[in-house]
Amino acid sequence: MRNDNKKFDTALIRDLAVLLDETNLSEIELEQGDTRIRVARQMTISAPVNVAPPAAPAAAPAAAAPAAAPAAPAEPASSGTTVSSPMVGTAYLAPEPGAPVFIQVGDKVTEGQTILIIEAMKTMNHIPSTKSGTVKQILVDDAQPVEFGEPLIIVE
Repeated sequence: MRNDNKKFDTALIRDLAVLLDETNLSEIELEQGDTRIRVARQMTISAPVNVAPPAAPAAAPAAAAPAAAPAAPAEPASSGTTVSSPMVGTAYLAPEPGAPVFIQVGDKVTEGQTILIIEAMKTMNHIPSTKSGTVKQILVDDAQPVEFGEPLIIVE
């Protein structure tokens, strides 16, 4: 029989929702005694990819300005699609230490194929390729911390 007399702490639920946004996690679960609260959201991986194409047109006007020209070589290759990090965490190129890496430069990948893992709050998140094609560049090292929206690989 269900106990409907329980009241949930709405302030706690709001705090958990804010924490989801701040950390870019997909879900948080809290259990205390016989009470369990789970706050989850749908992650959209395609959003960071849409950010990358506008960066290329922005580089053209920057190249015309002499002060911005030195920053251009630090940018990833402009051809191809950039797969960006959907969260903050630590990127791993292989499923476990000593195992072969998921991808290498020159490999063919398909949309949805795991390209690396990002560990966030002790959760291993498989990051899929958002496009089928050939891996042109891998922009992160194994065990490197990554930020939300940071470019991970270039697929052409």
